[in-house]
Amino acid sequence: MAKWGEGDPRWIVEERPDATNVNNWHWTEKNATPWSKDRIRKLLTDFEIKDNNIECKITEIEKVDGEATANNRKGKLIFFYEWNVSLKWNGYLPGQEKPCEGKIIIPNLSEENDLDDVQIDITMNESTDESHKLKQFMYNVGRDHIRKQLGIYLKELREEFSKGLILPKKDDIINQNNTLKSDGVANMSNAFNKKINMQPIVSTDNKSLGCKIAVTTIAVSENFQCRSNEIYDAWTKQEMVCAFTRGPCKLEAKKGGIFELFGGNITGKFEELIPNKKIVQSWRYSQWPSGHFSNVVIEFDEKGDHTEVKITQSGVPESEKDATLKNWRGYYINSIKQTFGFGNFLM
Repeated sequence: MAKWGEGDPRWIVEERPDATNVNNWHWTEKNATPWSKDRIRKLLTDFEIKDNNIECKITEIEKVDGEATANNRKGKLIFFYEWNVSLKWNGYLPGQEKPCEGKIIIPNLSEENDLDDVQIDITMNESTDESHKLKQFMYNVGRDHIRKQLGIYLKELREEFSKGLILPKKDDIINQNNTLKSDGVANMSNAFNKKINMQPIVSTDNKSLGCKIAVTTIAVSENFQCRSNEIYDAWTKQEMVCAFTRGPCKLEAKKGGIFELFGGNITGKFEELIPNKKIVQSWRYSQWPSGHFSNVVIEFDEKGDHTEVKITQSGVPESEKDATLKNWRGYYINSIKQTFGFGNFLM
């Protein structure tokens, strides 16, 4: 997925202090990645495991790679996290003067696994009688202690990022303020943290629309290390779309079939499907002017060792050009690569 801070969040409704997301209907999201990295490091740095006169200690945090987000959908809190952690450790048996050293790898700390099922691999730098005994100790005793530290992180993650994620309900706001405040239609804030000018703008590119706006065309080209049928399936099979968008979705991959993604904020219809070759969609973001759809053409070209995907989207409001381009890369392209392992070309 796209790095946080580079571009806007995916096509979701952000948390807003003006309570636009009343009744918590829309998907809201908080970035918990920087906080999580710092907390995991603090919980594991110099962490000691002692039992039966055996002493082991984590001596270095080599790597904490991944991401974490806290989400609210219809008033329900959902936490997504995925971490790959690499640690160095050493240990002493009773009476041992020189420590044995090794590594601890945690490759799959994620919401998909129960804490007891989180994989923790223990390795040693040298193969000796002492190192074998210490490895067994870390396997039988040390892993449980490490899981308890990870459990502290998960508990604190939920506590810290539950605050303020559920916004006030509409009735509560009305009772407190007697009336809902509004900035007016002309300056409606959208999910890309920009302002859409809702006043009609004459456009020769969009004459058929009731609300005419200035539009443009964007194009994206990316390589995926997979067959064309695999990447085509990622765009057309509901279970795969739900996986890379990381939330519920509706999808009818047939001519005239509809789709709803990211909590209903991206909607549209399939206009044409040529299996493994081409997809054409009518596509809109919910906060665009009413009735305004863009046209998306996705083309798949299988090469010798990869498949090239070209995305052309016409009818994009000019004010949304940069944000939409970044989000195609961040929340479609990169997310598909990471979710399905098509990512040798991931930047």
